[in-house]
Amino acid sequence: MILQLEEIKQELGKTKSKIKSLSEALKIEEAKSTVADLEKETAKPDFWDNPEESQKILSKISALSKKIKDFGKLQSEFEDVEVLTELAIEENDESSVGEIEKKFKQLLKDVETQTLTTLLSGEYDSQNAILTFHAGAGGTEAQDWVEMLCRMYMRWGEKHDFKVKMLDFLDGEEAGLKSASILVEGTNAYGFLKGESGVHRLVRISPFDASGRRHTSFASLEVIPEINDEIKVEIAPDDIKMDVFRASGAGGQHVNKTSSAVRLTHIPTGIVVACQNERSQFQNRDTAMKILKSKLIEIKEREHLEKIEDIKGVQKEISWGSQIRSYTFMPYTLVKDHRTNFECGNVQAVMDGDLDGFIDAYLKSKV
Repeated sequence: MILQLEEIKQELGKTKSKIKSLSEALKIEEAKSTVADLEKETAKPDFWDNPEESQKILSKISALSKKIKDFGKLQSEFEDVEVLTELAIEENDESSVGEIEKKFKQLLKDVETQTLTTLLSGEYDSQNAILTFHAGAGGTEAQDWVEMLCRMYMRWGEKHDFKVKMLDFLDGEEAGLKSASILVEGTNAYGFLKGESGVHRLVRISPFDASGRRHTSFASLEVIPEINDEIKVEIAPDDIKMDVFRASGAGGQHVNKTSSAVRLTHIPTGIVVACQNERSQFQNRDTAMKILKSKLIEIKEREHLEKIEDIKGVQKEISWGSQIRSYTFMPYTLVKDHRTNFECGNVQAVMDGDLDGFIDAYLKSKV
């Protein structure tokens, strides 16, 4: 048992070097200096004269402070395991080996998680993410699958302390959702979720089939970064068609009795976006416009175009035969990613938002 502690002690030496390299990669000292400078700005009497700029500064302070706090927690974890290991070796204490091994495994996992954030160096990786779901082949079963997927990503976001907001949805005819859009707000939300774009396939005994037959259903997920106001996107007013309609979900008398929901169509490309979450038509239009700009920027980047005007039309991004991941509930339980071959037998945990293994495997495959 003491031999195990000696092995952990040796591994801790390697882990210490990794943590030092991680500090440099995350630019922790630079982040501390930046936070100190920005906090001086907030103390100035005229700080709130420009509310929009003030909010940007506060958001930056919040994001950098979280990075510093997370890294500090990692350092404390390391120091705790190091001290416990040294004491156990000195006192020849075999009873604490199990606890130390458990803490050491958690430390390695946390080091790996923070190391993954250093891979998020894309231009928009740090931005919020907009997720749009569409039901594919499978009728009511596919619409139920969209609602399940939507819930899965909302649970993932909540587990990682991201703010998750429903932007728009279209109810299914009998159950589920025909389509839905959610906003995941937080540092690196897009960086973590960008690899989730594609077709998701479900295999299960359908609760909507009286004969209890096995069904295969499909849903597509599109993930785009939310473009902030600093990135200017020029769209000609004549290129936008706006429709207003009544929101379809619960939300009190105001939501149900007024045409506050907004649908925007970008005529040159045929892109359609909608928002019904906000209280007023103006707020919904602003949010829908932000989604539209984000979609156009994402297409421009993906197709390596010089400007928005070069987009001739929405390319068919997803074919129903090219699923990225399969979720099998019957005859066995397995979730498998077809790009990385990462798999998990605990389907219920995955549906409850346990997606980190899939996300980590995808990010590593792109290094």
